[in-house]
Amino acid sequence: MTIVLGSADGLNAPRPRGGIVQSMNDSLVIARRNLIKMSRIPEVIIFGLIQPIMFVVLFSYVFGGSMQIGTSTSPAVYREFLMAGIFAQTVTFATAGAGAGIADDMHKGLIDRFRSLPMARGAVLTGRTFADLVQTTLTLVVLTVVALLVGWRIHEGVPKALGAYALLLLLGYAFSWIGALIGLSVRTPEAATSGGLIWLFPVTFISNAFVDSSNLPSWLQPIAEWNPFSATVQACRVLFGNPGVSTSDAWPMQHPVWASLLWSILIIVVFRTLSVRKYRSATG
Repeated sequence: MTIVLGSADGLNAPRPRGGIVQSMNDSLVIARRNLIKMSRIPEVIIFGLIQPIMFVVLFSYVFGGSMQIGTSTSPAVYREFLMAGIFAQTVTFATAGAGAGIADDMHKGLIDRFRSLPMARGAVLTGRTFADLVQTTLTLVVLTVVALLVGWRIHEGVPKALGAYALLLLLGYAFSWIGALIGLSVRTPEAATSGGLIWLFPVTFISNAFVDSSNLPSWLQPIAEWNPFSATVQACRVLFGNPGVSTSDAWPMQHPVWASLLWSILIIVVFRTLSVRKYRSATG
């Protein structure tokens, strides 16, 4: 006797999910794998927390009394001015970790194992950047506590503050895609770490993060004002209600929230496209 299993029996094989749903599920699996890996190496997380704390303490208490913000040289005013820059620097420095992690997986041949699985190609990179975003969020929480201890305050209410944190995380996520491209382009994790940091120093220091951009040489001021990093720093100062709101006529400084959003989205679109293309050619 032949038994035919039709739709009435409810036993049809499930149709495979594709497209965005499948890619998102694969990305979350990879992100979980990377978070478990990070949790097994707590030194990386600890060192990642110590570095921004050191920046807060050093800049606040070593340089605070010698910096002029507007007409004030008060260390307390400088600490409030500083924190948006430290927050932004911290999220962008996660770029090096993203690049090193991807380079390490490439070096160990783990990417080739992922290629043998029925998964979306971009999921490996997206999962890694998701995991870095979670780690960055944890770092921001700890750093916020430290900032409050040294005298930094939020003056514009919780909703705007949450908006500032969202912009910071979006910037960090965007820069992690730059790190992904670097990690795919070098041969070793060490090279990825160096390559992920060397360009970050001019980006973060030729900006309004640590000094008022109006105090920079005239030829550097436009570079600082159109720097994507500066836009996010300025947006955070506005949303937190901290001192240092720019009087520049440059569009990103006049509309920092929109500028921050646009810069971050543009970076994600460009560097995700380049990273996925590089990933396919590197593992093809």
